[in-house]
Amino acid sequence: MWYFTWILGLGFALLLGLCNLLWLEARWAADERDEPRSQP
Repeated sequence: MWYFTWILGLGFALLLGLCNLLWLEARWAADERDEPRSQP
């Protein structure tokens, strides 16, 4: 049954990476929105 824990761990790692990517994208979007834009 070692393969079950291996697949479960791999799935968890992929899910964690996906959540991290979504969090970073949301943070970048918020940073761009909050930056004051200079207009000439």
